[in-house]
Amino acid sequence: MTESGKKSPMPSCIKDGWFSEIEPMWPGQKLSIALEGFSSDAILYNESSEFQKILVFKSAQHGNVLVLDGVIQLTENDEFVYQETITHLPMMAHENPKNVLIVGGGDGAVLREVCRHKSVEQITLVEIDQKVIDVAKEYFAESTAIAFDDSRLTIVNQDAAEFLEKQNASDRKGYDVIIADTSDPVGPAESLFDPSFYEQMYEALNDGGIVCAQSECFWTQPELIENIFACSSDIYDAVEYASTYVPTFPCGQIGFLLAGKGNGLDLTKPARPMTNELKHQLQWYTAEMHSASFVLPKFLEDRLGLLRPTDEDYEDVEENDASEDCFLKGCVIS
Repeated sequence: MTESGKKSPMPSCIKDGWFSEIEPMWPGQKLSIALEGFSSDAILYNESSEFQKILVFKSAQHGNVLVLDGVIQLTENDEFVYQETITHLPMMAHENPKNVLIVGGGDGAVLREVCRHKSVEQITLVEIDQKVIDVAKEYFAESTAIAFDDSRLTIVNQDAAEFLEKQNASDRKGYDVIIADTSDPVGPAESLFDPSFYEQMYEALNDGGIVCAQSECFWTQPELIENIFACSSDIYDAVEYASTYVPTFPCGQIGFLLAGKGNGLDLTKPARPMTNELKHQLQWYTAEMHSASFVLPKFLEDRLGLLRPTDEDYEDVEENDASEDCFLKGCVIS
């Protein structure tokens, strides 16, 4: 339905009661999900915002599904895997996160997970599209969008690259954790896959701070992952790639770049024990799962292993501010 109550035209991605995700970034394949009752009545929202097409439908097996520009962002059935991984890997790798920045995340799920950490004093969520937040509050009110009333939260509707550029030019205190919960590198999220954005995130971190960024599927985007990893290794002092499994994402796999600012960081292990309260709240993340997320298949480890920054690289960064020239090597994310 439209906001005026009129029935929307049938989206081109829905036919005969099935939603199909067809995307040039993962050619030669598509993922299809049945609408509840194979009926167009299961389409809950179908509108275009200033930035993108937003679709919500009730599926036969996966609960409500959020789709942006034809690409699945989450389903209520399996969203916890992605949200817990992208959030608790960096949050638990940090000894005492107090100030957290969420890039994107308008569905509210990463915010939900960050709010579980009692040490956090301030959360800034930078979402370019307020309409995504509004839609989440209406159609995911009991699943992902449950923490928007948290008193620690500030919402900023702005392009995150522009936001960080202004933040870094000011005297504002830095962030302990930055979580870049971006959509794929097209449309409004395209600037968030540019090398300069990774430099901006580094500059915005406190010493000991950690970035975790959505970093695509290693089956469909290995070159993109390698470029992101190589560029980040020229900027950050510790860089790792983690992986997890989400059935409704391309090939059932999604990855994350974790990068830290400061010497001696081990991103592959929790820096502190989980509270009993947190353990009981989660469905996927554990201390064991944290470490296991960084165990990569050999073909990917062979591509990334030699790119990891070393202690010698850290000393070079301290002396030369390598972030200014790290992309002169021709490393371009495309």
